Amino acid sequence: MHVITPTAENVVESPNARMTGLAAPSRGSAELSTWTVEIEADRTGPEHSVSREQVWTVTEGALHITCAGRIEEVGAGQTVVLPPDVVRQVHAPRAARAHVAMRADGVASVPGVEGTRVLPWAR
Repeated sequence: MHVITPTAENVVESPNARMTGLAAPSRGSAELSTWTVEIEADRTGPEHSVSREQVWTVTEGALHITCAGRIEEVGAGQTVVLPPDVVRQVHAPRAARAHVAMRADGVASVPGVEGTRVLPWAR
């Protein structure tokens, strides 16, 4: 058993959200990564895809998630499963918080941009 307490070192700020890494290989998990995402009202993340399935559980507020051209509103208490390698975008019409889980080896890519990017909060 391994108990993880988030610290400031586990927080990554982007222009659109704050990710707080929880379980990850760098923090004692062998296979999975989990993190929280906090998004301020009227913020929209970039279009991107992730190489692994992700499970998002909204714990506060609501998110508009576009995946493969389909838009869903996911509210507090709801969970959405995002398939791997499909373009998605997350928008917060009001402040929101979510808990995310995926395999630890997932990487992101942006349409039209060569290469992949690691998710530092998931490593």
